[in-house]
Amino acid sequence: MPAEERRALTEKSDAAGLMRLAVHLGLIGILGTLIALKVPYWPLLMLPQGILMIFLFTPLHETTHRTPFKSDWLNRGVGWLCGIAVTLPPEWFRLFHMAHHRFTQDPGRDPELAGGGEPRTLAGYLWRLTGILIWISHGKTFLVNAAGRCRDPFVPEASRPGVTRESRIVLAVYALAAAGSLAFESTVLLYGWWVPILLGQPFLRLYLMAEHGRCPFVSDMFENTRTTLTNRLVRFVAWNMPYHAEHHAYPTVPFHKLPALHARMAPHLKVVEPDGYHGFHGRFVRDLSDGKG
Repeated sequence: MPAEERRALTEKSDAAGLMRLAVHLGLIGILGTLIALKVPYWPLLMLPQGILMIFLFTPLHETTHRTPFKSDWLNRGVGWLCGIAVTLPPEWFRLFHMAHHRFTQDPGRDPELAGGGEPRTLAGYLWRLTGILIWISHGKTFLVNAAGRCRDPFVPEASRPGVTRESRIVLAVYALAAAGSLAFESTVLLYGWWVPILLGQPFLRLYLMAEHGRCPFVSDMFENTRTTLTNRLVRFVAWNMPYHAEHHAYPTVPFHKLPALHARMAPHLKVVEPDGYHGFHGRFVRDLSDGKG
């Protein structure tokens, strides 16, 4: 790729990032207000609220690369905000994710493959979708890190004090939020945040499984990562991360440039799902049902 084209594709923008974030958070705010006001049929709003909230994982993911905003303080601040929202300590997750990029689909070193990797049975697939395993994992991560006992191989010794400190800060935020809700007998956080993210987690699991699921354990990023062609709504909520092989090939390209990168790279992609997430999971479930896990 010519140097001039690379520079254009890797150009960051505070305006583009803030506009996308404002719309995403604005939708969360509107739904949260309607839930708090308990408008007619308000419980039905908790599902779209949960999907929007749990998909704050995608801007969190982008901030680990420092790409959604030109200003570093915005990348760090939004990373903290999204990490708190989806219960992931941001600096620990940044180190986790850098290891995933460095060792994608390496069973011995990719932390995303820890715990056995993708499900091999239909029961395991359905269990994965509940999100229970990930909530248990997040809880253990916070408690172990807050106790100063982080021994994850992707966390350097020098980074461990910071990892301990951030977990303690986030747990304190959660404790204050819970205490405030109890003190004021408020259900706003319960129905506007906590229950919705439980409802939204299965949708994030469906999305994440398609990124590398059923891809070979090889180092070629065009074979170990899948691009999923989907509609504009999903691409919006996921900050264009369905263009995932493109992201792995050029992780310095910000989310708003990924459609242009996809157009440039499309002829070279090796693992593409043309039928969206329903196509990927339909085949996945059929294979598991036929004992081809």
